[in-house]
Amino acid sequence: MSSKVLFITYKRSKNILEGGGQCSRNNFDCLSKLVGAENVTPCYIHDEYKKKNIWDYFCGALFTLFNYYYGLSPLRVRRIVKEASHFDIVFIDRSIFGIIAKKLRQNGYSGKIITYFHNVETVYFGAKLSKKIPFRGLFLHCIDVNDRYSCTYSQVVIALNSRDGKLLSSLYNRNPDYLIPIALPDRCTMDIPSEEKTAKRPLCLFLGTYFKPNNQGILWFVNQVLPHVNIQMRIIGKGMARLKAENECLKDIEVLSDVPDLDPYLKQADIMILPVFDGSGMKVKTCESLMFGKNIIATSEAFEGYTADYDRIGARCDTPPQFIEAINAFCREPRPKYNQYSRFLYLSCYSNESVMDTFKTVLQDIN
Repeated sequence: MSSKVLFITYKRSKNILEGGGQCSRNNFDCLSKLVGAENVTPCYIHDEYKKKNIWDYFCGALFTLFNYYYGLSPLRVRRIVKEASHFDIVFIDRSIFGIIAKKLRQNGYSGKIITYFHNVETVYFGAKLSKKIPFRGLFLHCIDVNDRYSCTYSQVVIALNSRDGKLLSSLYNRNPDYLIPIALPDRCTMDIPSEEKTAKRPLCLFLGTYFKPNNQGILWFVNQVLPHVNIQMRIIGKGMARLKAENECLKDIEVLSDVPDLDPYLKQADIMILPVFDGSGMKVKTCESLMFGKNIIATSEAFEGYTADYDRIGARCDTPPQFIEAINAFCREPRPKYNQYSRFLYLSCYSNESVMDTFKTVLQDIN
């Protein structure tokens, strides 16, 4: 395949990658392997290194009235449309940029437009944006319009899972053309699995950035479950020092914020605790946990999109008694710290290589 691809994404990645950033990088890597790195050109909407001033915020709010969001402006979109004329495919790595797809089609772009839905953004931002934010309704309307544009003007729509596919169908009357689950390149460099068992007082790790559903989930766990189990608790995530400062219940819990390398902490943990109740798409933290062969105790939402035997991974729990019983079962009867089933599941279904064939099919079909 020798198609030239313009890869439109939110921002250039720094060392600390949030979940969506990891997924975007994997999409870029998959396309680069299939068509050649020299044929994939990234286009970053957001300048990570530019410090915003009050004028930037004012313009951003103003452009929202015209359905330009997340760093887009009419001038920026015109430049992208002009640049796209030199490419066979425009891969829009987030449906929140749906206005780009609209303007490409309106200006006669003759190539193919692929949009990758990391979430149904209307649902995702509905959970993310506090009801106290001024003009919240305006932002959500803009996001909804861009999701609709992505469905209307893209030749190919990719969603993560069947739940998001059903939402797209009900909200925008568009079924996704492909379902490609979250997948990540393999970072696990552990040697042959050891026979080490989980500790009698297991080290439990929660991963998550400072984000409303993450915050609500871990605070729920700390208040409803932690007093009833004998574990070591550790919380790691971008901006999570702020959550600790805001909540007295976290004062005696180890909270690490903006850690540049998560891998040593993932390897050290006995159990991953993922109490997330709201959201869209799939949870990258679940994929990372599978990658490192971890025992996972998580909610149905954290396991959304992952097809597995949850008892072999750890446990699926949605109530305090379920979490308490699952954790106490590990304390009573320690299990292997390295969960070979979790690792197998990652390699077979959620690794970079496991989704490569589907990406290849997408490119073959549109050509």
